[in-house]
Amino acid sequence: MPSKILAIFKIYPEDDKVDLESLKSKLKEVLPKDVYINKIIEEELAFGIKVLRVFVIMPLFFEGGTQPLEDAFSKVKGVSQVDVELVQTL
Repeated sequence: MPSKILAIFKIYPEDDKVDLESLKSKLKEVLPKDVYINKIIEEELAFGIKVLRVFVIMPLFFEGGTQPLEDAFSKVKGVSQVDVELVQTL
């Protein structure tokens, strides 16, 4: 029986001048208890702009689903947009 959920978020920086290493650190800092980032992949979007694919592991029954994480990530300085790409049980 699954006990955890994998959620993949696509995080768009405000522009190509955003320091992605700093942004990665800030994303980790806003996570609630029992939720952690498994990995972060940088992907080329266009014209030198990169997006972050953030792989988050969270409890199976997490109140509010992915919405609290979307809200937390959206409030991080340097983030323009947050999309949920995938949610699946592990």
